[in-house]
Amino acid sequence: MKGKRIGVCITGSFCTFSRALEVLRVLAENNEVTAILSPASAQTDTRFFKAEDFCAQVQAITGRPAMTSIVQAERIGPEKLFDIMLIAPCTGNTLAKLNWGITDTSVLMAAKAHVRNGRPLVLAVSTNDALGTAAQNIGGLLNRRLVYFVPFRQDDPVKKPRSMVADFTLCEAALDSALAGVQLQPMIL
Repeated sequence: MKGKRIGVCITGSFCTFSRALEVLRVLAENNEVTAILSPASAQTDTRFFKAEDFCAQVQAITGRPAMTSIVQAERIGPEKLFDIMLIAPCTGNTLAKLNWGITDTSVLMAAKAHVRNGRPLVLAVSTNDALGTAAQNIGGLLNRRLVYFVPFRQDDPVKKPRSMVADFTLCEAALDSALAGVQLQPMIL
């Protein structure tokens, strides 16, 4: 993947932030990448990252400040800022709001504004409820035009039997496939 304008949205699955940063690094090598951070990812100090440190790393990788407000993200639509958009990680909360058309964060506004331009949106699922309450939202989004998934699997079937997480190493391949209008297979690993 080279020369693409990519929006990368990051939501609050804090345990996957290191993987999200690696995805940003890989994509930013040959593309123009802009990060869009949810309020949780931009403002929450966790055992994984302090919010300020995480935001600084995102900016250092992309070379530009992240979008963090609904107002900033709204311009994605009229200005047609991206060729493709990735939400990595995409939490159960974000899946639900995408499925039901709720636009109350920067990431959700970014996704709505981007898809209205007829451009692909790729989701890298990371939720403890993928095989529980979030399953209906995954199913709903599977039927949406322009929505694609990074292949995902159960991350700990014994301790967290309903939890699934995307294989973040497949994000670039999933983006390439989505640009061709095809869901990368197999979707469930």
